[in-house]
Amino acid sequence: MSSVGGTSNVGQTSGQDPSGSNSFQNLTSQDFLQMMIAELQNQDPMNPTDSSQILQQVSQIDAIQSNTQLTSTLQTVQLGQNIATASALIGMSVTGTDATGKSVSGTVSSASINNGAAQLQIGSSTIPLSNVTQVEGYGSSSGS
Repeated sequence: MSSVGGTSNVGQTSGQDPSGSNSFQNLTSQDFLQMMIAELQNQDPMNPTDSSQILQQVSQIDAIQSNTQLTSTLQTVQLGQNIATASALIGMSVTGTDATGKSVSGTVSSASINNGAAQLQIGSSTIPLSNVTQVEGYGSSSGS
């Protein structure tokens, strides 16, 4: 009988460091499927894998794919909400800090997305939506 030899690199299929504490964190459903196939190919013929275990593994693959799709959908919804919120601030007076930590106040002239984050343009300064500390109504001039 041959020993199980074809599975030594399975943990490295997605470029993960097998010695790292989170080496399985970024496994894809394709990686999981490859591990399951390797397990089936190298199983002991005198003691084959139970069919209920195979069904459990297939369910896990389905759960991984569902979680990945849900995460992607939620990230898209969050980005849409952030740009809608940033757009609603156009013409309003806001106070916040820019990326360098400098305090900025003024009227929002535009909103944009940069690296997946909503940003507001105030004069020549750009502040991330998450750094807004105060919002005043349209045409408000206090603090300017």
